[in-house]
Amino acid sequence: MKVPIIYEDNHLLIIEKPINVPVQEDSSGDPDLLSILKDDIKVRYQKPGNVYLGLVHRLDRPVGGVMVFAKTSKAASRLSDMLRRNVIERKYLAVVHGKPDKDKGQLVHYLYKDKQKNKVSVVSRENANGKKAVLNYEVLDSKNGLSLLSVYLQTGRPHQIRVQLSTIGHPIYGDQKYGEHLTKPGKQIALWSYSLELEHPVRKEPMHTICLPPKYEPWDMWDIK
Repeated sequence: MKVPIIYEDNHLLIIEKPINVPVQEDSSGDPDLLSILKDDIKVRYQKPGNVYLGLVHRLDRPVGGVMVFAKTSKAASRLSDMLRRNVIERKYLAVVHGKPDKDKGQLVHYLYKDKQKNKVSVVSRENANGKKAVLNYEVLDSKNGLSLLSVYLQTGRPHQIRVQLSTIGHPIYGDQKYGEHLTKPGKQIALWSYSLELEHPVRKEPMHTICLPPKYEPWDMWDIK
């Protein structure tokens, strides 16, 4: 599998994650992104032994788009610290069913992940197992019963965008897990990691990477740039 490389230097690797590929090895045994990229680096640079590649953040298996990996432990440590301090700006595009009441808004929920079922649910604030999840969204356009949203994550909980949007009555198009009552089998989820802004962990320069979603249904309803 050839993974598109958007940017690479001695410290960082920024790529376009293919859809339906797990980020790291899981129980499915399918090829995972981290192993694919390590093998690619090993071949391209003829590196002996194990290749270091730090996983900084994750995307759900069916979701595609921009991701950053660290090629050194120093870069990994600094990027992880940036994530903790919420100074890496991650924006997503999502196509949802219907249109939210407000064109702009912030969603705050408390989420619990059932690891056995690999499914996340909203719980009360008082629930000791719940973790606070915060996102901001903006409706960019609506047509044919669907809306295109820009989503900015303030926290990085598992399945966060999918669960929160479904909870307010606007599940993501093609989401088999949190929008199954509206989704036909085989549909691809319309959630895409669109934009990544960060400070280079070594050179301290601002970096902004944009990765456009594919030109098929339902993304082709909009001219996304």
